[in-house]
Amino acid sequence: MAKQPRPSSESTEDEPATVGKGKPTPTRKEREAANQRPLVSNDRKNASKEARAKMAQARERARAGMAAGEEKYLTARDKGPQRKWIRDYVDARFSVGEVLIPVMFLVILLTFFDERVQLLGIAILWTFFLAAIIDGVILGMLVTRKLTAKYGAEHLQRGNRWYAAMRGMQLRVMRLPKPQVKRGQYPS
Repeated sequence: MAKQPRPSSESTEDEPATVGKGKPTPTRKEREAANQRPLVSNDRKNASKEARAKMAQARERARAGMAAGEEKYLTARDKGPQRKWIRDYVDARFSVGEVLIPVMFLVILLTFFDERVQLLGIAILWTFFLAAIIDGVILGMLVTRKLTAKYGAEHLQRGNRWYAAMRGMQLRVMRLPKPQVKRGQYPS
């Protein structure tokens, strides 16, 4: 291997040569003094106000991340690709359980009327309740079958049926993480 000539390190007379970093190295005493902060602030009222503001900002960031479905902010129950698939599948379909809470509210209003109207309201409530349970069981079976086809039986998370049924029982607008798909947009 032939040696290549080294570039000249001579500086021109126009620009002065700087050596080192251009300032003296701080002593240990100066560095320790710069790093020293009191463990408890002298102004406790102001310090607690700042701590509360930081915590509120962190909680708001976590709430917004959870609502948006960001994996980093999800609870352990909601994490993972299978749970995301279940959320998208449940959010894409209509579930009978979604109307259970409005029906319960209607039954409460019907209790102010005649006894026959009250009995009718209770019968309607029990009918919806039974229909929601049947819909939840069917939803759980569908989710299990489709996840088994996609991920394999040995790789399924535990509790997928329950997770799907409970998400299906919630009003769509109250679900967390918020629905990421429109009705009819089933996941692949």
